[in-house]
Amino acid sequence: MFRGSLLRLVLTLCALLVWTGLTWAAHINTHAPTKSKSQKVSETQRTRRRLRRLARSRSANVTRVSVTTRRRRRSYERFHMSSFAEDVTSGDRTAGEDPVVRQAAIDALGNMNGTVVAIEPTSGRVLAMVNQKLALSSGAQPCSTIKLSVALAALSEGLISKDTQVALGRRYSMNLTKALAHSNNAYFEALGRKLGFEKVAYYAHEYGLGELAGYDISGEQVGAYPDAVIPERLGGVGKMCSFGEGVSMTPLQLGAMVSAIANGGTLYYLQHPTNPEEVTNFTPRVKRQLDIAPVIPELSDGMAGAVQYGTARSLRLNFNEEEILGKTGTCSHAGTRYGWFASYANTSVGRVVIVVFLQGGRPTFGPKAAEIAGRIYRNMYDHNFFIATPGGPSDTADVNQVSTTP
Repeated sequence: MFRGSLLRLVLTLCALLVWTGLTWAAHINTHAPTKSKSQKVSETQRTRRRLRRLARSRSANVTRVSVTTRRRRRSYERFHMSSFAEDVTSGDRTAGEDPVVRQAAIDALGNMNGTVVAIEPTSGRVLAMVNQKLALSSGAQPCSTIKLSVALAALSEGLISKDTQVALGRRYSMNLTKALAHSNNAYFEALGRKLGFEKVAYYAHEYGLGELAGYDISGEQVGAYPDAVIPERLGGVGKMCSFGEGVSMTPLQLGAMVSAIANGGTLYYLQHPTNPEEVTNFTPRVKRQLDIAPVIPELSDGMAGAVQYGTARSLRLNFNEEEILGKTGTCSHAGTRYGWFASYANTSVGRVVIVVFLQGGRPTFGPKAAEIAGRIYRNMYDHNFFIATPGGPSDTADVNQVSTTP
């Protein structure tokens, strides 16, 4: 009986222990998860708030960047002149011009707002002048064609040769040939600063800038070359030598200078015959002899490079039968863009100089002028202009007939 009571007591104690354990486990399961869930929710909310703050900050930065980008896109130059025009030949006096050259120029120019001047460099005779009103005007900023004058000045002063490397940065330099071919502005700014304004201006006047290029050509205006260096805020002498800033050059002035390069150093007065009698009795008139013959070969490589692989390579789209040497120019002023190309054909039967000048908006630039010149050379070539014939480009002026009358 005692053993039975002891057994019941043991079973009762075991049951009590089991019940106590289950109760304690239930208590833990009831309270611990609640606390953990609360902490988890709290941490998620803080994280979300932090992410929202970061997102707002990030979006604000993106907005500022996008506004800046939009402002930069809006800062482009606006042009007010059209690159195209009708009846550009209206009023031209053509009776003394070469009909083949004139028609070649008209066809190539098309409806572009520009002018073409073709010159016989061994005499100064204007073979054709399309859109004479523009060709004889006061001119425009010469853009990069001014680099021909600056290069001649630097070569004449012995400052450089065609192979001289001019430092343009800590690890960057360039020689004259590549600088002309690619129309490198930094190179010619450096040359201009080394030469100084006085020498730059002296040689520019020697080559005919700032004075009438023609002899008794009715309506010709003179252009302008400044008496003093332009202010530094406008670029000083560096900009004058890389972009022609402050200079106004006419197509005739550029044509006369390139003619002197093509013929070895004789700066002729340009003459524009107005009737067949003046053509028959034509007498070249020398303005002055330029001492540039020794440096012309140094310059020629860069001019040839411009056409072969540089800024004027668009010319070769239309013409590559003969060697062409030239220089492009592109710039803008007061809402008008200018496109220049001055060149000469170096053929076995003679040479001819062609200057193309365009004005207008975005379609106007130097390579476009070079492309037009290529079409002119093509048209002249297809009409046998580069074949030796009496009165053709192979004929040179008789030195006994050359006049030096000013």
